[in-house]
Amino acid sequence: MVYLYTGQFLSKARTAAALAELFGTPVSAGTVAAVTARAAGGLDGFLGLVGDRIAAAQVAHFDETGLRVEGKLRWVHSASTGKYSLITVHDRRGREAMNAAAVLPTFAGVAVHDAWAPYDTYPQLTHALCSAHALRELAAVSELAPPDQWCWATQVAAALRELNVLVHHTKVPDAGAVVEQVRRYHDGVVIGAHETRARATKQERKHHALARRLRDRQGDYLRFVTDHRVPFDNNAGEREIQMIKLRQKVSGCLRTLSGAAQFCAIRSYLATAMKHGINFFDALVTLAQGRAWTPAAT
Repeated sequence: MVYLYTGQFLSKARTAAALAELFGTPVSAGTVAAVTARAAGGLDGFLGLVGDRIAAAQVAHFDETGLRVEGKLRWVHSASTGKYSLITVHDRRGREAMNAAAVLPTFAGVAVHDAWAPYDTYPQLTHALCSAHALRELAAVSELAPPDQWCWATQVAAALRELNVLVHHTKVPDAGAVVEQVRRYHDGVVIGAHETRARATKQERKHHALARRLRDRQGDYLRFVTDHRVPFDNNAGEREIQMIKLRQKVSGCLRTLSGAAQFCAIRSYLATAMKHGINFFDALVTLAQGRAWTPAAT
């Protein structure tokens, strides 16, 4: 039941119908809900352990996305590393929800995330802003520029891509080439902020804010250049919550906040198990036997 519902994203009703047909025994959606709640109830210790290990990591990814629960917009938050995943749901998107997840308040490493302002309210963090997000924003600016005219956003985007190649895709980065691309990035954002300083239109205000953010937080956007533990983007964080969005697309919104919390708890368990080479079904069998699989200390 839990495998089909949380692992394969069937709705409770479809899970019940599938099991009834497979085994010839009537199963209700309420039974699926009860079994799922029981499974999630066995994960309190596991979730605390995973949260503590992410909080102790040198580098971690953070992201958030909306989810319809009880017909309202709620927020799913993820905190993750290459070995651990913690997914939580909350009424809020900002600091209150982040504190409830209990990772960011004690995390003191490098936090890879987008430019969502509440992340900046944790002064003990070292920030690494997602350059893939920046590239999407820069592409939106470039698309509005005349095709035969130089655009600051095009130069900045090209510099970011070249830096990614130099740092992450060459065995020995050319230090001179890296310095040159950092200069191109800096010159581009300075020119962009200057060209849009009038902020005469809504579009120009938006472009000015982007240029200033890229200029003022250059160190955070280029963290991957100076710290090779840091990735170019936050794709790893985004992948953690893509499964939640897929579940909503396949089976619609969740009916209760408690049910959403149970679903996220089990997804945290399954995602972490998968990162340790444990398949979903084996992890759930262990959980059903009353002894949740626990990753060994590393």
